[in-house]
Amino acid sequence: MSRVIVMSAEKENGLQQAKENWDMYYMLTQELLKFINQQDIDQFLELEKQRNSVVERMKALPETEDYRKTAECQALVAQIKPMDMQIIYKAKAWLNKSRQQNASVHAYDLQGMQGIQGLGNILNKKY
Repeated sequence: MSRVIVMSAEKENGLQQAKENWDMYYMLTQELLKFINQQDIDQFLELEKQRNSVVERMKALPETEDYRKTAECQALVAQIKPMDMQIIYKAKAWLNKSRQQNASVHAYDLQGMQGIQGLGNILNKKY
């Protein structure tokens, strides 16, 4: 009988931990959206690392799947999904913008062009 009570208490603690992990995931998702809207990419990347850490904890906890089946978790997932879609869209837009800016900068980079390297030397000669 005591073994059943111990297992039940462990399961209860596991479900509580799963709930806390999901709540943390939700909060970090909100923060990710906030910082990508502010275009604070360094903070965004730090928060993404934290969220990945929470995901790893969720994967390691067997009760996560049990909690995911609850109505409470399903409601939370329904709130997270649209935020995740916004984050993905904005992250892709930021990445494309960064690539375009990088390409523009390299378009003016003369070091890689053949034949131009000696141009400065010709202009520096005294005739």
